[in-house]
Amino acid sequence: MARCLIIGCGCRGRALAAELLAQGNVVRGTTRSAEGAAAISAVGAEAVLADPDRLDTLFGALDHVTVAYVLLGSAVGSREQLAALHGDRLESLVFKMIDTTVRVVIYEAAGTVDGALLSAGAETVRRLCEQNRMLYELLDADPGEPDAWVRAALAAPVAALNG
Repeated sequence: MARCLIIGCGCRGRALAAELLAQGNVVRGTTRSAEGAAAISAVGAEAVLADPDRLDTLFGALDHVTVAYVLLGSAVGSREQLAALHGDRLESLVFKMIDTTVRVVIYEAAGTVDGALLSAGAETVRRLCEQNRMLYELLDADPGEPDAWVRAALAAPVAALNG
């Protein structure tokens, strides 16, 4: 059993949360809206109102978490907002995770966000996690195939642990 945090717990994140819960894990999911919080709670996960554009809103959600899913591969916003989300903000978030109970970071490296931004984000996660001996996995499953995506997301922490 793990304590999981899903940052960006939209439709795919809620499907993942339901499967993680069915396996006996404790799951917390973030959303920017009250409607999203209600949808997260409806699948049985703990909902947290947080915004990855405002990192201080996420930090409390990291408490007692061992697996952090960063599911922002299909985030929406301007090119500048998405560049920050998968650049400076991602780097700050992963750096913060180093001093928490998080042991595995799963980064969604596929989605509707520009591939160059996702590649840069993946490289940031790889670099920081390797420098700090933190386990990670890059989730590159096609989000357009929801069932296969959920299976890959469920397998990602095990893959990280098995190196």
